[in-house]
Amino acid sequence: MVAAKYDELKKLGVEVLAISVDSPFVHKMWQENELSKMVPGGVPFPILSDSGGNIGKAYGVYDEESGIDVRGRFIINPEGIIVAMEILTPPVGRNFAELIRQIQAFQHVYNTKGAEVCPAGWRPGKPTLKPSPDLVGKVWEVWKVENAE
Repeated sequence: MVAAKYDELKKLGVEVLAISVDSPFVHKMWQENELSKMVPGGVPFPILSDSGGNIGKAYGVYDEESGIDVRGRFIINPEGIIVAMEILTPPVGRNFAELIRQIQAFQHVYNTKGAEVCPAGWRPGKPTLKPSPDLVGKVWEVWKVENAE
């Protein structure tokens, strides 16, 4: 649960917003009767109401038939551009470790202004790739599968 590990996201300089079609009253009841029992003090970031699903429609997660926003996670860079998204149906939960890894990778690429990119499974401290014409056809020489572990 993101709320339980919110401090890790704050250390990375990440802002978190939760959004659902539920009313502020339902969010308050959910905080008091459910979330506060899972995380001391409840969810420490804003939970916004998307009454009518307009935000969900804009992000492609609003289910017209059921009238709900499907679970989605969006990583948005400082320019307001969505750089990653994950949509999951309720039976499968999200992976917080993967969220952190992706944020760190996107921050690395952003901070290097794209001079370095992060291959599959990249973690801080592991080798990156430096895109250039010289790299074409030679990624296998630079990137080893064991770097992803």
